[in-house]
Amino acid sequence: MTQPPVEGLTLERRGAVAELVLDRPHTRNAFTQAMWAALPGLLETAARDCRVLIVRGAGNAFASGADISEFAEVYATPERAGIYSHQIAAALDALAAFPHPTIAMIRGACVGGGCALALACDLRFADESARFAITPAKMGLIYPFNDTKRLVDAVGAAMAKDMLFSARTLDAAEALACGLASRVTSPSGLDRLVSDYMDQLLDMSPHSAEFTKQMIARVLAGQNQDSETTKALFAGAFSHADFNEGYRAFLEKRKPDFSAVRAAPGTGIKDQ
Repeated sequence: MTQPPVEGLTLERRGAVAELVLDRPHTRNAFTQAMWAALPGLLETAARDCRVLIVRGAGNAFASGADISEFAEVYATPERAGIYSHQIAAALDALAAFPHPTIAMIRGACVGGGCALALACDLRFADESARFAITPAKMGLIYPFNDTKRLVDAVGAAMAKDMLFSARTLDAAEALACGLASRVTSPSGLDRLVSDYMDQLLDMSPHSAEFTKQMIARVLAGQNQDSETTKALFAGAFSHADFNEGYRAFLEKRKPDFSAVRAAPGTGIKDQ
């Protein structure tokens, strides 16, 4: 099933998998203002009935960043610039907060806002053609805080400074070595790498994945001690239907079938 596209973005569904396709190959999938504005709504739609989200570019690039041809318009006044910056931040934050696992599937250019998009995903699988760069220094701009934090979380402070000070391009091997890429394969192997990993995720508990993302988000936000909330998240798993299926499958020496488990109600746990 394919969601009616926003120009430049297509949401495709195959069972429990959703694919967000960046579809402006003639611009190396540069993002327009309309695409940034539409992204949170598309992600909200995808989250309702998928278990894994793949983000990929059409053609031979992931994304070359924001569409510079729009800059004269979107930065024409401080008010317009503020709206545009807010739309980009909202789009990237929505992807980072997506409740299910997300994988950026990267070929070719992954530059500027495209790199920010990849960093907002949980994992970044690339082929050897991938090239990464973050280039605000070339235009006298500053990388936004949330994007900077995601970069530092991925590669560490020293490499983040190196990339942002110099705006230099990293090839796939260097990106893998510093943590910017999660895995790298040959150009012919990327589809299989993503497909095999996706199948592995679909064999696992969706409840475990969702709440693991919440736990890790808390660590990255600075929580360094167990809290009443995280204790409750951990304890609540033992009463969830996925645990019932998982341990029964273990005792019966069979593969668990989490797809057959009816979604359990929310935990009702609130931040403390």
